[in-house]
Amino acid sequence: MPEDRTHRAGSGWEGEFSAYFEARAPALRSTAFVLCGDWHRAEDILQNTFLKLYVIWPRLARRDELDAFARRVMFRLFLRENRRLWRSREQVSGELPEPRGFGDSDVAQQLTVRAALAGVPPKQRAVLVLRYWSDLSVEDSAVALGCSPGTVKSQAARGLVALRKQLGPQFDDLFRSEEKEHRT
Repeated sequence: MPEDRTHRAGSGWEGEFSAYFEARAPALRSTAFVLCGDWHRAEDILQNTFLKLYVIWPRLARRDELDAFARRVMFRLFLRENRRLWRSREQVSGELPEPRGFGDSDVAQQLTVRAALAGVPPKQRAVLVLRYWSDLSVEDSAVALGCSPGTVKSQAARGLVALRKQLGPQFDDLFRSEEKEHRT
């Protein structure tokens, strides 16, 4: 009987948690994918993020800052996973095949940028995703990563250099066309 009483008492916050999960999971899954470049890893990161949120949900006082908190948990999980597993992770041999058959240049550009982003060190990649994919300010990115705004700025600068190196001459072409689209 005590289990039933506990379950009924928790059902209010569990419903609230379920609603939050349904509303925010797609956006967080997309961010996790951009962060790690692998749908399976992105799903694992997302599940671990929501598991951590579920465990502490009844104690969360600031419901208005849930998105920022969820991002902070997700980015920290990503960075911890990369620190812990970088030696034991399987290394893919060979090159990825060039994408074929895409009529839409936006899709090809996204694939190119995602492939290049995979070659950027994890902390720099995390900063680039927060700043330019999630469109967070320097201060909000610093809060999400648990570091200073100066660290975010320096990691973003280094990350852009690394991304430019990965993309080579395509970097200027990609970002010139992006700027042109924003102006029109």
